[in-house]
Amino acid sequence: MMTNNTFADKPPADAAPAPKLLDQVRERLRLKHYSIRTEQAYLGWIKRFILFHDKRHPREMGKAEVEAFLTALAVARNVAAATQGQALSAILFLYQEVLDQALPWLDEVVRAKRPARLPTVLTQAETAALIAAVDDPEMVLIVRLLYGTGMRVLEALRLRVKDVDFGRREIVVREGKGNKDRVTMLPASLVEPLRAKVKVRQQQHLADLAVGKGTVYLPHALATKYPGAETAFGWQYVFATASFLRDPRSGTVQRHHLDDKRVQRAVKKAAQAAGIFKAVSPHTLRHSFATHLLESGSDIRTVQELLGHKDVSTTMIYTHVLNRGGLGVMSPLDRMPALARPVLS
Repeated sequence: MMTNNTFADKPPADAAPAPKLLDQVRERLRLKHYSIRTEQAYLGWIKRFILFHDKRHPREMGKAEVEAFLTALAVARNVAAATQGQALSAILFLYQEVLDQALPWLDEVVRAKRPARLPTVLTQAETAALIAAVDDPEMVLIVRLLYGTGMRVLEALRLRVKDVDFGRREIVVREGKGNKDRVTMLPASLVEPLRAKVKVRQQQHLADLAVGKGTVYLPHALATKYPGAETAFGWQYVFATASFLRDPRSGTVQRHHLDDKRVQRAVKKAAQAAGIFKAVSPHTLRHSFATHLLESGSDIRTVQELLGHKDVSTTMIYTHVLNRGGLGVMSPLDRMPALARPVLS
């Protein structure tokens, strides 16, 4: 005969099963308003960590297992220090935020050091050639916007209509790196092209509303706080997709912002067409924006504000790539007229 204690040890027959670990991680990430990209990256690293240790539960593992995983990434896969750092951040989130475990051994985990590297910067002539070589009209506007404002590629693609102030010639960058807002300039030469783009988007949005669509993703439950905001034109992305996509979180079918990979491909293709052999990416335009401002005499504190850097020391890296030669001094070779003549091959 079964005792009451036996029944007490069993969950009720109709009890909902406990959520899986990755579902718990996903729920916690969304509760803390992490971006969808961070969510995907963290879930991927946590899954790899568990599979690496033959599907052992993280509660059974600790410092040794974390170090073994990070070492394998560095040695077997030869990943960059930043990649290893992201994997560690994902694992720490799992233990601290989901499993609610203190990590007294955290400071003892060996982390890869990020090498100090100077950013790739284009000359003004190279920048002009790159922009001229972009063959997609929409990509031309985005590339010009990246160089003219110093925005990161996702900051530009996530730009909403309400954050473009044509009268003041300003752009408000929302939730940039570090979840900070900032204000950057709107170049005079982009006022009319961007205004024309917004008009096209307005017509597109009106057509979406006419067929019962027209919603857009709003962060931090703003759709609940501001009823109707998700269909308001001001909240729409300036650079929206041509077709409707399903939001991975809510399941709502709506327009999203353009994929950053499309911009990356356009920039790479344009660099090749322009005969630029440097390693060029959309972020190179941000580096070039900062360097060219400093070359023209702009105050470094102003450049810091425009870029959204927390510390001016981050902005100082651009002083090392100014077009003044090594540290702004003349090579002794150039001081010897007999030796300074160009060498003919």
